[in-house]
Amino acid sequence: MRQAGKVAIVTGAARGIGRACAERFLAEGAKVVLGDIDAQELEKCAAEIGSPASVAAVVTDVSRKEQVDALVAAAVTRFGRVDIMVNNAGIAPVQDFLDISEADYDRVLAVNLKGAFMGTQAAARQMIAQGQGGVIINMSSINSGLANPRVATYAISKGGMNQVTGTAAVAFAPYGIRVVGVGPGTIATEMVMDGTFIDSEEMRRAILSRTPLGRLGTAAEIASVVAFLASDDASYITGETIYPDGGRRVLNYTVPVKE
Repeated sequence: MRQAGKVAIVTGAARGIGRACAERFLAEGAKVVLGDIDAQELEKCAAEIGSPASVAAVVTDVSRKEQVDALVAAAVTRFGRVDIMVNNAGIAPVQDFLDISEADYDRVLAVNLKGAFMGTQAAARQMIAQGQGGVIINMSSINSGLANPRVATYAISKGGMNQVTGTAAVAFAPYGIRVVGVGPGTIATEMVMDGTFIDSEEMRRAILSRTPLGRLGTAAEIASVVAFLASDDASYITGETIYPDGGRRVLNYTVPVKE
């Protein structure tokens, strides 16, 4: 019950890593406010993972400042405060680099990068007003530092997100607010497994060949890292992005894939 009495906001919470983070915070005693643009899936998630006493759902488009501000305000209205903010919402279209239109680029950067920036701002303002510190966690990616042209706009947005994390960490340290990032490797979420990211057996083997642990990660494993960073166990960590990636970032060659 490391988070007993705390209030956490998670964006992109209707499924995948966001939902796993929300479930983990609930298991550790927090109250959780779920934000997602998919109203139907959001309500379903809220009903499945908790009760109205501990879970609230707010339909949120993180690319819209007024909706991000409203999400934070809703958390305060419902549960009285905000202690943890997880900027998790994101999109990752697979496109050839030369096929990316200006509209495509703007859409990904608006959700992934602008959304994290505004979520960090809104949460920090509330935490500063409360005067008791807090933790802001930005969901980055291994692609923030690797060149993957299949998801160029996603990679670009996550590289920028790492700078949001670092600059905000310095800006808010005087207020006792820590800002950290989590950069997952390839995780077996709906977004990855729907045939877009992994569209063939050849692609699956290619991913595993550069993952020393030889498997995809799970959403629960990422949530465990998020929960650690949100806790007092990580009280001296700020400005850093942690990469739970099965060893991929340190690998400079491919490894055999077990059948």
